[in-house]
This record gives sequence, structure tokens and C-alpha cells, in this order.
Amino acid sequence: MAESKAESGAKRILIVDDDAEIVESLRYALEAKKYTVLIARDGNQGLAMAEREDPDLVILDMMMPKRSGFLVLEKLRRTRAVPLKVIMITANEGSRHKAYAEMLGVDDYIRKPFAMERLVESVDRLLG
Repeated sequence: MAESKAESGAKRILIVDDDAEIVESLRYALEAKKYTVLIARDGNQGLAMAEREDPDLVILDMMMPKRSGFLVLEKLRRTRAVPLKVIMITANEGSRHKAYAEMLGVDDYIRKPFAMERLVESVDRLLG
């Protein structure tokens, strides 16, 4: 039987990204810090898991199949009474995208490639 959030005590992080390499390196780094990691491979799956699993934080890629990170973020912001903490990661250099993500209330915006340490520090800060 799965432990409830309160029983396990570990903070739960949902990674929504279609890049297997990034997902695996994020999972490795976050599990090493004793976080519980959930994985979704596209935007639709990410939304469904966010609703079902109620994670403490979402790491969200901007460019994904089926539904972009922006569309996922917009829907999360519209449908949740208590906003989820969200870190958006992207290879996109555009400042318009960053401004839009900030307008939607993203908690951090990190451009790829990034130092894993930078991402883990952001996670620790947001969940601390």
C-alpha cells in the first residue's frame, strides 16, 4: 500500500519532461536529496498526475508533446485553489517566454543547460 504524504514525510516532486536524459539526471539528483520523484512524459500526463498525486512541487519543461509547459501551467493556475510551486525549465532563450511564465506565477525559471546544483538549490529553497 502506498504511504500517504503525511506518513512518508518526503516531499513529492513531479517532473514533467519528454527528455529521458534530463528526467533521469533530475531523478537521480533529487532522490539523492531524499525527495520522492514522480514522472510524466508529456503535458497531458503531467496535468493528470498533478491532479491525482498532489505533488509539493512541479518541475515543468516548456516544450513538450501534446501540451506545452505554458498550457499546463495555465491550467494548473486556473484549477487549483492553492497554487502548486512550479519550476519551469527551458532551452528557449526568449525573454518574452520568461516574462509570460512569471506572469503565470512560475516560482523559478531555469534555462537549459543548467548546473544541477542550481536546480537542486531552487527545489530546496521552494520546499524548505
